[in-house]
Amino acid sequence: MSIHRVAMLSVHTCPLATLGGKETGGMNVYVRDLAREFSRRGIAVDVFTRSQNPHLPHVMHKLGARGRVIHVPAGPEEPYDKNKVFDHLPEFTEGVLRFARDEGIAYDVIHSHYWLSGWVARELRAAWGAPIVHMCHTLGLMKNQVAGSPSELETGRRIDVETEIAGFADRLIAATPAEKAQLEWLYGADPDRISVIPPGVDTRHFFPMPRPPARDRLGVKHDDWMILFVGRIERLKGIDTLIRAIALLAYECPTWVQKMCVAIIGGDPAASENAEMERLKTMCQELGLNDLVTFLGARDQDQLRYYYNAADFVVMPSRYESFGMVALEAMACGRPVIASEVGGLAYVVRDAETGFHAREGDPVELATTIARLLQDDATRERLGRQATAWAQNFAWPRVADRLLSVFEAVQGIAIPALVQAECCA
Repeated sequence: MSIHRVAMLSVHTCPLATLGGKETGGMNVYVRDLAREFSRRGIAVDVFTRSQNPHLPHVMHKLGARGRVIHVPAGPEEPYDKNKVFDHLPEFTEGVLRFARDEGIAYDVIHSHYWLSGWVARELRAAWGAPIVHMCHTLGLMKNQVAGSPSELETGRRIDVETEIAGFADRLIAATPAEKAQLEWLYGADPDRISVIPPGVDTRHFFPMPRPPARDRLGVKHDDWMILFVGRIERLKGIDTLIRAIALLAYECPTWVQKMCVAIIGGDPAASENAEMERLKTMCQELGLNDLVTFLGARDQDQLRYYYNAADFVVMPSRYESFGMVALEAMACGRPVIASEVGGLAYVVRDAETGFHAREGDPVELATTIARLLQDDATRERLGRQATAWAQNFAWPRVADRLLSVFEAVQGIAIPALVQAECCA
């Protein structure tokens, strides 16, 4: 059997959205780049996402020759709390079904992303008879384990829905062996229906470049040390740990201050509604780091590759990370990564081979690790070379091959739509 057409569901966030915002990150990159890889192979891919802008076309052809993004009106056509989006899922589902009817098309597989999409996928399977291959991207129960306050806890509804998806999806995709174990232990998922397939990286876009031209492009001095963070501005990312580590280095090694800069990419520094951004900026001011730490805001991926190549290394001090695609992009550019030994980062960053692990939430250990890399040019170069080689294992063609094997394996598993409708009557 072969795959000719795939319905991808990314309900709450569009794969074409600018990265670095509140709801945009690794999942957007995953959906976008996987759709483009399938399109290059002649597979038709329709990515269904909730319309957040009434002025955008509802159908956009920006994922290759056979890839489309379908913006489905469901609730207010504006950015919206993702937990409230749940109440508009029936409208979203009907919009997807209507689009398929109007186009006269059928899908071989439903590939859903995140819990909201998984919930929609069950209704689409009942109508189409196509099997569901679901990827969680993050797990609510894992996020709750590191929540710093009641406001950061995921809703009980999300946990309940994720538990049901773990039971009804024809196949679950886990990014790492650790995530597979979490799906089994926390959600009771059948291990025989879980495939471990990591996200990919576009190695044609992210690759090592000569550092001086990259720095010239960004206006960074050739002899300065540049430390880089890339990601959403939220407590889960542990940016406060990085700032405290830099404060320790500035105190212990004051002569370094003149040649060190820390660039933080993500969010909007001018937006006052991001409480975490305001907290971090206040922290930098109180610690006297305003000349050391710069909040650059979001950057698109065309710019991002120059930042990776200009940096000496990337720091990911996350409290939880299901995988860590930023680490993969940085390594593909030949940059070592210092990362918390949590979630997917413990898997994708190989300690002392492609970077270093540091204890989550420990600014002293993080400062010590940063100082070690800053002072050892040979180690940085060695780790960078090994990081590039390791990242090749995650090139999208390899990852897409593995996913297509799963898609082909589940074809025919789902109950045909007509039979299922009779059973439920």
